[in-house]
Amino acid sequence: MSNSTSATSAVQLKAPELLLPAGSLEKMHAAFDFGADAVYAGQPRYSLRARNNEFSTLDILQQGIEGAHARGKSFFVASNIFPHNSKLKTYLNDMEPVIAMKPDALIMADPGLIMMVREKWPEVNVHLSVQANAVNWADVKFWQKMGLTRVILSRELSLDEIEEIKQRCPEMELEVFVHGALCIAYSGRCLLSGYFNHRDPNQGTCTNSCRWDYKVENATENETGDLQRIPVETIKFDFNKALEEANQSFSAMGDMPRHPLADRPYLIEEAGRPGNFMPILEDDHGTYIMNSKDLRAIEHVERLAKIGVDSLKVEGRTKSLYYVARTAQTYRRAIDDAVAGRPFNEQLLGELNGLANRGYTDGFYQRHHTQEHQNYMEGVSKAHRSQYVGNVLSVADGWAEVEVKNRFSVGDQIEIIHPTGNEIVTLGEIRNKRNESVDVIGGAGHKVRIPLDAKYDKALLARML
Repeated sequence: MSNSTSATSAVQLKAPELLLPAGSLEKMHAAFDFGADAVYAGQPRYSLRARNNEFSTLDILQQGIEGAHARGKSFFVASNIFPHNSKLKTYLNDMEPVIAMKPDALIMADPGLIMMVREKWPEVNVHLSVQANAVNWADVKFWQKMGLTRVILSRELSLDEIEEIKQRCPEMELEVFVHGALCIAYSGRCLLSGYFNHRDPNQGTCTNSCRWDYKVENATENETGDLQRIPVETIKFDFNKALEEANQSFSAMGDMPRHPLADRPYLIEEAGRPGNFMPILEDDHGTYIMNSKDLRAIEHVERLAKIGVDSLKVEGRTKSLYYVARTAQTYRRAIDDAVAGRPFNEQLLGELNGLANRGYTDGFYQRHHTQEHQNYMEGVSKAHRSQYVGNVLSVADGWAEVEVKNRFSVGDQIEIIHPTGNEIVTLGEIRNKRNESVDVIGGAGHKVRIPLDAKYDKALLARML
């Protein structure tokens, strides 16, 4: 495979589309305000987010599509479930009013539904969902022949694999995920929630069982091959300490010896199911029933742009307004820097660190990191750490009314996050609802006033840590 990235560096890069999640109209407009080119949302019955979704009615969905188009932006509708027969009966009728709203594309995974849409509405753009697990160029060519206009590639691909797919399929639009939660199953094809709660992830009702609180206990194998709990005190396991020790002894060549305890059988107990012990097995690649770190691939934006990837996607239709605004603003800056030929701004790593996360990884984009690279990324990530503390509801006479989300105090360094640009100020005064000066305000549920310029109306606030 030829290395095309060096050749493209001498010419003007095409900016990839920045695609953000929209769980509500407010979040949709925030995404656009802070730099997104497009958003995606879905109706609960036919997408993989049946909860926390404001677009559950046709009226709200229409407002979203029309609002996006009025701003010159794109709106994609997720219709990416793997339906059982009962949903096939209603699908075309239910989608007819949605198609009439003229969304820019449907995001779909099931071949049967794709066939039905292509036959009834051949003019509608269809994007292949990541759920369909496209991992090679022949797969992409197949969907191109089926009339699809974009393929959202599997999260399990490396940068080099993505580049080869783009070289072999230059006419097909490619989309990749760059930020958000990762599933423990291959491109989200998980059965864990269905096993525990009879709520099928592929029907949009995932309970995120991989992120629950589990305890690990000793077990032994009896003469019949079954695992039995050893009635001893629960193992005390400090994940952060273990991770630090693993990083310190990291081997870039992958020849680190296995720990002797890795070969012992274990049982796990989920906090909501005391006494229900489930076997957990580990091999050379690790343990499969624990939650993943979150994806953060902002450092790869330039390479993805040089490859010619058409759309960079952020996951998180159930995330907060702050999450949408911060990721849109930060990835917008990374894309603009890449297109302008500016070097990667390390501060962007830290800005994303202020979002709630389970630790960050760049997923499969680079298969083998050196210890030096890992330490470097961790160091720059901590250089600009912050915590979301409030929303500015309005500004009048130099005072902003703030809806408090987390604790902050007089004297704190506060980052004002606004589409016109960010600013860090020292907070000089806080007034409560009785207009009394206070030094500290507690967590969510309060409204206070702080001195702020009128230009920062509707800003988001973060406390620098």
